Amino acid sequence: MNLPFTVPLLCHEPASEPYAQELCHVFALERALKADGWHLLLQDGSLGLLNKQLAKQSAIVVDFASGAASYRRAHGGGVTEAIAKAVGLNKKRALTVLDATAGLGRDALVLASLGASLTLVERNPAVAALLFDGLRRAQQHAELSELLARMRLRHTSALEALADSPPVDVVFLDPMFPPRDKSALVKKEMRAFHDVVGRDDDADALLAPALKLAQKRVVVKRPGYADFLAGAKPTMSVSGKNNRFDVYVNSAIS
Repeated sequence: MNLPFTVPLLCHEPASEPYAQELCHVFALERALKADGWHLLLQDGSLGLLNKQLAKQSAIVVDFASGAASYRRAHGGGVTEAIAKAVGLNKKRALTVLDATAGLGRDALVLASLGASLTLVERNPAVAALLFDGLRRAQQHAELSELLARMRLRHTSALEALADSPPVDVVFLDPMFPPRDKSALVKKEMRAFHDVVGRDDDADALLAPALKLAQKRVVVKRPGYADFLAGAKPTMSVSGKNNRFDVYVNSAIS
């Protein structure tokens, strides 16, 4: 993995200072009074990732209660979605899943909304802090209480989580993959992740311990054009709109 730069945390609201200190303690973040590039900003009770050099882009925020998230929960494909079929939620709802590369938690939210219990693993401090803040704010919405009870965050590396976690039904992997061309960087979240998080050059090393931990299967989310993780042919693949899900089956889900 190429090492990303440190993302500072800015907070100019005295009322939010205790929470800013908590974030710095939990995720080993550094404070700053100002920043020109990528930085975390705690403002109006919400943590966002933004870059002042990209003036037209709004802050990246994890919001499990947003309109987009609510629409996906209410009007998504449910167990007929590609990700649900790949994980096996079309066969059994109450699966335990280790999402070893959680990112902004969007896939985890979908899986939890379909009944899975998830551990969200994120090693990047800035992204883990965004997830933490999103889960915290989601607790203010009573309709999300049941869903949140099935989601737990771990700030650690995927390899460490795979090594010391109790057995789970499914391990879900979505490693960062280099864009096929520069046009992919137009999306603000893609640009932020490549700038702040860097590449997952060690992604191939995740498959073997994932297969050892997963009782039922390992699911690897990949761009349609990408090679198989670690060059290992999956048991099957499920194609989605923009991605495919490579499934490595250890045993049947029943």
